[in-house]
Amino acid sequence: MKKFNPLHTMLAPAIALVVNLFLAYMVYFIARVAYMFENFSHFSENMSVSHFFDLYDGGIMFDTSAIIYTNMLYIVMMLFPLHLKETKTYHKICKWVFVVVNSLTLVLNLGDSVYFPYTQRRTTTSVFQEFGNENNLAGIFFHEFISHWYLVLLAALIIWGMWKLYVTPAISSKDYRTWKRQLGFAGVMLLCLAIATPLAIGGCRGGLGSGIRPITINNANQYVERPVECAVVLNTPFALLRTIGKSVFNVPAYYATQQELDAVYTPIHHPQPTHPFVKKNVVVLIVESFAREFIGAFNHDYQDFGGGKYQGYTPYVDKLIEKSLIFKYSYANGRKSIDGMPSVLSSIPMFIEPFVLTPASMNDYTGIAGILGKEGYETAFFHGANRGSMGFMAFANKTGFQKYYGRQDYEADERFGGPADFDTNWGIWDEPFLQYYCTKMGEMKEPFMTALFTVSSHHPFVVPEKYEGKFPKGTQPVHQCIGYTDMAIGKFFESASKQPWFKNTIFVLTSDHTSQIQYPQFKTDLGYYVVPVIIYDPSGEIQPGVSESVAQQIDIMPTVLSYLGYDKPYLAFGIDLLTTPAEETFAVNYDNGTYQYVKYGHVLQFNGEKATALYRQDDIMMTKNIVGKEPEVQAKMEREVKAIIQQYMYRMVNDKMLP
Repeated sequence: MKKFNPLHTMLAPAIALVVNLFLAYMVYFIARVAYMFENFSHFSENMSVSHFFDLYDGGIMFDTSAIIYTNMLYIVMMLFPLHLKETKTYHKICKWVFVVVNSLTLVLNLGDSVYFPYTQRRTTTSVFQEFGNENNLAGIFFHEFISHWYLVLLAALIIWGMWKLYVTPAISSKDYRTWKRQLGFAGVMLLCLAIATPLAIGGCRGGLGSGIRPITINNANQYVERPVECAVVLNTPFALLRTIGKSVFNVPAYYATQQELDAVYTPIHHPQPTHPFVKKNVVVLIVESFAREFIGAFNHDYQDFGGGKYQGYTPYVDKLIEKSLIFKYSYANGRKSIDGMPSVLSSIPMFIEPFVLTPASMNDYTGIAGILGKEGYETAFFHGANRGSMGFMAFANKTGFQKYYGRQDYEADERFGGPADFDTNWGIWDEPFLQYYCTKMGEMKEPFMTALFTVSSHHPFVVPEKYEGKFPKGTQPVHQCIGYTDMAIGKFFESASKQPWFKNTIFVLTSDHTSQIQYPQFKTDLGYYVVPVIIYDPSGEIQPGVSESVAQQIDIMPTVLSYLGYDKPYLAFGIDLLTTPAEETFAVNYDNGTYQYVKYGHVLQFNGEKATALYRQDDIMMTKNIVGKEPEVQAKMEREVKAIIQQYMYRMVNDKMLP
């Protein structure tokens, strides 16, 4: 009689699961190698064995996500305590589930290698829309099946290998003859399932850290040197799964021809500067949750809740504003941090879904860093959180930032406080990280272009222990954090003003989005988007003051390029605030199915088909809807916002994001 080994027997399904999932990883690895060699001419310029494995290191994260998603049923079947698991029939079913599922993912990966030359990227769910009306796909598939017989043979060999190498748990009903053994087995399986659940969630999301969002296809950009290499990092099952329901960009037909559309609005800029290109340094500060509501200098016309003059929580930024160009009306183009990055640094607003979460994020596009990098600028992006947090590293790499500095880089610099400056939630406290930022810029070669994204004015809204009680707590938890970050910004400018590069630098300060709303004038459809746009030029060439123009985040890139005298064509959905007449400036954003368009002293709300509301801009509470009552203004605004929407959708869907 076989001797009963309780630990080995009870853990047999879990052990078999781990071995078989490792087998799935091997299948994905082989498919990736095949994908690369099938399209090697597209990758050969930069591909070496070491570089391939660098890409594969990034690809493991995407493989893990795809493997767990597609094998979820199999994992549950192997770990969930069932009496049926004592039978050979049950494990034969498990084997079939595993082999069939992973055979399908293998076919997707290999088949996509054939399609790559036509798209230069992994296939997403947009392919179903692209070919939804075609009736000749069967013939195309058959032709490719024959001409790529070697991939068919490879698939057959791998599937055969999966079947032969699959590990079935070595258990039988004799091992569970007593109720004690059955109970013990159930307990062990439940424990394994409890351990596996958070690991599976982390695998699907790309990590379990507090600052990690579920990874998307855009995250592949942080591992590549060229955009085309994203196809090697990604896998097709992941690309399909992460874009289900994300095919959000449909091109409307408001205008029949491209010429007619371009005559109303085009994002392609053909600058005609009045002076030669000036290589000034460019510094962009994107401050977390730094809404205009918190800034006293923007709100002196309002009273606080006690009836006195509104003071705000930003005495240092208030002083900066006295020396800066600001705008009477200024808005964000989205509501999330991941919306702020493309808006500020690439002049791409958020319509419908965050740009970086859509398939369009794999298009060819650039940003202010990429544009200035070609003019000899050294560029770097700074974010005090973990490298890769929020997908910022991927976006920075995609848009041309040559270097990225995060929490790990700060902690490795012995000149600063190291891990002790970690806030235990998101990243390095703003005060020390802004000093680090200033120091690192002093080490860069001029001209340079840098951007920094702060972290401290974020939930759970705490400040360093030594600053407890030092800043007004106001009526919202975020208020003391705003005070702390404001102080950090003040110290940054104090340090920067002592640097030799300071007067040759243009500074732009804005927010990624608004935050907790306190005052009623900001609790409106448009008020949710009110953020500062502050341009500070220590040389004095840009005169301080308050402009009557309407400003938005997507105007920052074209405005800076205009100031520098940049003379080459580029794409930006925003405008140059320095040369555009105030009456021609505008702002646009998208809010739960409605586009909001600000221009001509009015706010138009448009649902994609018709205007649903029209307000005068001085109706700050948006209480009087005058849609239909000012037909000339309404018609003009509808005409323009339709052109903006159609240009955006057309360029997203057709990968037309470069001039």
